[in-house]
Amino acid sequence: MKLPRDVSGEDLARALGRFGYEITRQTGSHMRLPSKFKGSQHRVTIPAHAQLKVGTLAEIQGDVACYLELTRDQLVRDLFT
Repeated sequence: MKLPRDVSGEDLARALGRFGYEITRQTGSHMRLPSKFKGSQHRVTIPAHAQLKVGTLAEIQGDVACYLELTRDQLVRDLFT
């Protein structure tokens, strides 16, 4: 499944809330989101930009998919549909 091109940092943070990620702090233009969805703690940092670059979105997606033990396509479907 193709990554959406118009996702903001806040939209992604909201979507990741389905998997237990919550914004705990923001420093400058970056949000820190930890999750204990799978038992161990996992943290991601998301830029609070109006539109994320595709490479940045793909990197975050790969990191979260690895933690959740999902394929990238499954994660994209769960987050954006």
